[in-house]
Amino acid sequence: MPDVTVPDVTVPDVTVPDVTVPDVTVPDVTVPDVTVRWLGHASVVLDLTLAGEQPGVARRVRLLTDPLLRRHAGLLRRRGGAPRREDWCDADAVLVSHLHHDHAELGSLELLGATPVVAPPSNAHWLTRHGVPAVAVPEGSWWHVPGTGVRVRPVTAVHGHRPMPHRPNAAVGFLVVGPGVRVWFAGDTAPFPQMAELPALAGGPIDLALVPVGGWGPRLSGGHMDPVQAAEAVAAVRAAAAVPVHWGTLHAPVSRRLPPGWMDAAGPAFAAAVARRAPGCAVHVLEPGDQVRVRVR
Repeated sequence: MPDVTVPDVTVPDVTVPDVTVPDVTVPDVTVPDVTVRWLGHASVVLDLTLAGEQPGVARRVRLLTDPLLRRHAGLLRRRGGAPRREDWCDADAVLVSHLHHDHAELGSLELLGATPVVAPPSNAHWLTRHGVPAVAVPEGSWWHVPGTGVRVRPVTAVHGHRPMPHRPNAAVGFLVVGPGVRVWFAGDTAPFPQMAELPALAGGPIDLALVPVGGWGPRLSGGHMDPVQAAEAVAAVRAAAAVPVHWGTLHAPVSRRLPPGWMDAAGPAFAAAVARRAPGCAVHVLEPGDQVRVRVR
């Protein structure tokens, strides 16, 4: 049998690249949080993320406050375009603090279809007569958002300075309470001593306060708060976080004659005032359409 020479075979070095496995943060759905999207003026989308019935499964509850979804409210005009539908659709409930046109604009409410609209009884009856599916909830009573663990309670607001001839004049704020989360939407209001009692009504310190800090002109009429008063309100309810609303959005047709910059001043002024009066409160000054996630303590 002849000799067989087997040639040398050189096996090339093969460099196996390091594979870095990225860190994946899995949301802890046992800890609630709130995503706030400010649509402008007093219109806010609250997305409450709560623990679901199944372990590791989150449940989202969406509330919408004082919806102004079009480019005008009576004679008032919006700076910028109307809110995008995808930013406010599919709400579980709507909270209407009072019936001034910049807070209860019928054309906007019609866009919400069959979504229940929570309001004080006299306002709810008026809304029902105008085709809005309103739910009458008296001040001091709790209403449960259907199919969720979230409750809503109308609370005091002082805003009776501008009665309307053809609409009821009841005005409220709202407490929103879910498992581990407490939110105060002040509506339109002047300061009042009972603000300090709101945490007790909510069952603990307020996690998030939505407070009005301005208006649709450089001068405020009665029944409103300026940035300093709003900061004092945040301190009174011991809020962990706050978003200023009711500023920088609407203007009258004659606004070109007003001092320049008035529309942009209230939000930053509120943040500065909170830093002095409630330094433990995190302030989120948003632009219309922006959102922020607030982790509940």
